[in-house]
Amino acid sequence: MLVGPLGVALAVFIAALVAVLLVERAGEPAAHEAPSPTERVPFAGGLPPQVHAWNRYHARYYVMALVFLVFDMEMVYMYPWAVVFLREGGIAMVEMAMFIAILLLGVLYAWRERSLEWS
Repeated sequence: MLVGPLGVALAVFIAALVAVLLVERAGEPAAHEAPSPTERVPFAGGLPPQVHAWNRYHARYYVMALVFLVFDMEMVYMYPWAVVFLREGGIAMVEMAMFIAILLLGVLYAWRERSLEWS
């Protein structure tokens, strides 16, 4: 038998697992109770849904999300770069200029394809 902290952690894990399974089983509806048609409708803030739940988003939302990620990732990499720049100097400046140039090419491409326009 396991003794010590590992045994205690294992016992607590098993007890928590059994407790979660028992709570889940207690909350389940009986097998003979089928949900009513109103219970099967997706909840949308108390209002009946206007479109089907599997309705797809327009492609422009995905393009906007990707453009947002471009700028978001740029900021994620620029914060640590600011710390390294003091230590590395000119090499770090050239690397960041290349990174920004690649991102700028992506933004210019999105601009040329008119994916930044909302209409």
